Amino acid sequence: MRRAAITLLFPLLALAACGGDVPPAAPPPPELGVVVVQPGDALLKRDLVGRLAAYRSADVRARVAGVLQRRAYQEGSDVREGQVLFEIDPAPLRAAASETQAALAQARANQANARAAADRARSLAPQKFISQSDLDNALAAERSASAAVQAAQAAVESAGINLGYATVRAPISGRAGKQQVTEGALVGEGSATLLTTVDQIDPLYVNFTMGAAELDQVRAMQLDREGAVQVQVQLPDGSPYAHAGQLDFSGDTVDPDTGAVSLRAILPNPDRRLLPGTYVTLVATLGVQHGVFPVPHAAVQRDATGPYVLVVGADDTVARKDVTIDRSEGGDWIVTAGLAAGDRVVVSGLQRARVGEPATATPWQPATSGDAGDDASAQD
Repeated sequence: MRRAAITLLFPLLALAACGGDVPPAAPPPPELGVVVVQPGDALLKRDLVGRLAAYRSADVRARVAGVLQRRAYQEGSDVREGQVLFEIDPAPLRAAASETQAALAQARANQANARAAADRARSLAPQKFISQSDLDNALAAERSASAAVQAAQAAVESAGINLGYATVRAPISGRAGKQQVTEGALVGEGSATLLTTVDQIDPLYVNFTMGAAELDQVRAMQLDREGAVQVQVQLPDGSPYAHAGQLDFSGDTVDPDTGAVSLRAILPNPDRRLLPGTYVTLVATLGVQHGVFPVPHAAVQRDATGPYVLVVGADDTVARKDVTIDRSEGGDWIVTAGLAAGDRVVVSGLQRARVGEPATATPWQPATSGDAGDDASAQD
């Protein structure tokens, strides 16, 4: 019986020895979610910070000396060009105007007397009844009297203008500000006293800056532009303002302190919602870029050499491609260099991808929260 057990043991040992020589089966290539990228067009946008300014701003000043009698507008209200804002005591100015009128009348009377004397001298001169010297004096007196009349007429006009300045009117249409001088104060004595300011706030200016290097890079791009550069202002709550603006000025000098170039856009403000002096965020659409690749955020990784993506080549082998990223737009990076049409860019399963090793490419689907965590850990 013992011999029979030994006889059965030898075949079992032989089978075990043969089974140990068979290598284990290789694991299948990992499945990677990919997107096939194609070049396309994208709007070139820049997020900037600007400050609103009045389209026109006019200081209302007292142009003649006098006592301020009354304010004829409501502070903070909209006024029309030519509307009465203040009144300065006109009595002294009216008296001065009357005085110039009297001086003009006197000058005209002197002119009439001088003309009559000159006419008489001219009629007597041919008969030699007066000397040449008397004739010359009469003619000179006539000319002086005419000049005096002209001077008196100018004085009358000047006095009339000053009398008109006693009624202070709005130089432009806009929103009138706070009264700077109270009634009863002496204004315009020695200098033009500031009374208030009128700001035109429809439209508004948006003043902002852009770095000189960035602006030069934008100008060097092959961009298609239709019309003026569009500017979209963001409201404090993050929503876009209902009216888009247009760039209307670009500076040609660089600020040596900031290295930036001044830019300005004009923005409609029909409902007077925006106010001058407010800081706003804005998005400037500078043109259309051609031949760029939108790539999902999850596909782009970074190391010491810069951003890169993994692609599954035609031979189903994983390869690395360094890329140039211009900006983020929505859920994508806008890649301007490093990719070719038809590249299969790895978006999910990055933790399983190895450069130079085979992989199975499957269409990428938007990642769930768990997959997103895996991809984020893989990129870290």
